[in-house]
Amino acid sequence: MQKIHDRLDGYEPGQFKNKFNVIFVIVSIALVLIVMRLWYLQVIRGSELRQRSENNSVRLRKVKPMRGLIMDDGRRVIVDNQPSFDLVFIPNRSKDVQKTLDRLRALYAEQSLSFPTLASSFTGKLKPFVPVVIERNISREKLAVVETHSMELPGVFVEVTPIRQYLNGEMTAQVIGFTGEVSREDVDRNGAGQFTPGDIIGKFGIEKFLDPYLRGKSGAEQVEVNVAGKEVRSLGRIPSVQGDNVVLTLDAALQEAAWKAIGERPGALVALDPRSGAILALVSSPSFDPNLFNGGISASDWEGLATDRRHPMENRAISGQYPPGSTYKPIVAVAALEEGLITPETTFNCNGSFEMGNRTFRCWNPKGHGQVNLHRAIVESCDVYFYNLGRLLGPDKIATYARAFGLGDPLGVDLAREKGGLIPTRQWKLARFREPWQPGESISISIGQGFNLLTPLQLAHVYATLGNGGTLYRPRLVKQLESTEGRVVKVFGPEKMGTLPIRPQTIQMINQALWGVVNERGGTGSALRRKEADVCGKTGTAQVIGLPQEEKIRKAKRIAADYRDHALFACFAPYGNPEIAVAVILENAGHGGSAAGPVARKVIDAYFAQKKTTTPEVREVAIVEGIN
Repeated sequence: MQKIHDRLDGYEPGQFKNKFNVIFVIVSIALVLIVMRLWYLQVIRGSELRQRSENNSVRLRKVKPMRGLIMDDGRRVIVDNQPSFDLVFIPNRSKDVQKTLDRLRALYAEQSLSFPTLASSFTGKLKPFVPVVIERNISREKLAVVETHSMELPGVFVEVTPIRQYLNGEMTAQVIGFTGEVSREDVDRNGAGQFTPGDIIGKFGIEKFLDPYLRGKSGAEQVEVNVAGKEVRSLGRIPSVQGDNVVLTLDAALQEAAWKAIGERPGALVALDPRSGAILALVSSPSFDPNLFNGGISASDWEGLATDRRHPMENRAISGQYPPGSTYKPIVAVAALEEGLITPETTFNCNGSFEMGNRTFRCWNPKGHGQVNLHRAIVESCDVYFYNLGRLLGPDKIATYARAFGLGDPLGVDLAREKGGLIPTRQWKLARFREPWQPGESISISIGQGFNLLTPLQLAHVYATLGNGGTLYRPRLVKQLESTEGRVVKVFGPEKMGTLPIRPQTIQMINQALWGVVNERGGTGSALRRKEADVCGKTGTAQVIGLPQEEKIRKAKRIAADYRDHALFACFAPYGNPEIAVAVILENAGHGGSAAGPVARKVIDAYFAQKKTTTPEVREVAIVEGIN
């Protein structure tokens, strides 16, 4: 006690007061700084920090809409929706992004589950508050792993997203197409705000053509989350709006019959309603499974499709361009009749060959057909008769009538990538090859060879136009759009493209000959002969490359498959009042009558068999809708 008293005796009163004042000033300044900081945070930046605080506990989640259903003409659903579980990651919910991903990889490895490649490469490109899709459409096994270990995976959560379910798979893939995640090019092309990363849009087929209608409108939901990023409760929701449903002109049953009839062979088939241009069936073979694209197609699957030499992603029905062969002869016959160069009674002698200069053009029948008029020339498909017409007409007159049928340009079907084929003229060849037209080339195009190219859709369109008496309808796949409540939003009715500038008697004369092809003795289309005697058609065999015409070489089986002739058949039925026109092209399949004819026959039979099972009232409604 004495020691403490002695030490205090050493301090002067003024000296202690000075030290106290210094301490007081320091404490006062500290308090002022604290008060000023609080005032700055709560008053100056209070609104901003409050918003950031709320953002750390409330997440605004985009609610993706259901795409509209796609149905056939009988309202049978061919494209539906189903729930998909997407694995999503929000980086700011995790203190260590790489550690979280490594933990997820380890949990997958314990269950022998594959880890997505994307998740291993995106760690350096993440934005803190922007959700990133780690993997789409995960399996139930992966879903169970993530949900069971959710506390170990901060920022990782599962989002339910609707995806497409293509019920007919390959059968309608070329028509329906598929969907996929919006690309950077899509975002840039459509302007800011319309798309955001992660949106699903149509990429091919009807899905792409009608995407603005099918897509619907996104909704939003405010969700409260905990520190690990897991949902606690919903704070508010703006529901999404489902897209409009689409009703197609396709008949699903007829599409299936056509698909089975072609089988594994490469080729295409188109069936039209001659009264309206409605497409009843459209098949391209080989095809692909559009369901592969639902969760984002794998690299191996895409590589398989892209490198397949059979080109399964190409829609042969609208973009495959083929020499039409003898199916082109009715157009040449129309041109000769309308130009007054022949009459129906005009005959030419066929001895099996035709001489022009130093070249010999042979008929498919080496023995010849003898003296034939126009009717028998079409019925028996006499090449020599049409060689004479080609010599008389020349390329430009033939082209004039071919273009009157709508050939040489796309017809405007409801799908992208349609091609227009090729109708050659003297001017075209001079511009293309800088060479004049040769007389022998007129001989080739008169039987649908040479430079001539048509798509299967165009071929069906020609025979539908002949069958209905000369009215050209734009081929169409879409019948109408409907709301989810069934209200009609938009109707896609028949669209007339014009009328053939041809006399009715000329069309009638050609159609009588086409009836004879199927139903008369010696006709090349006997495969389509039915007891009802109601089919009119024409066979065609188109060379892929020029081959020597000697019989022994044409019969050789050693010719590579890729160089064998294409088989074609085009027809309409019933004669006089057609309801269906069919065009078939089978690549490298040989003769049209024996290869393509039976395929067309199965489709015709399926159409009329189905018609018998349909009530008269339903048939009447369908006919009225087709005409109006």
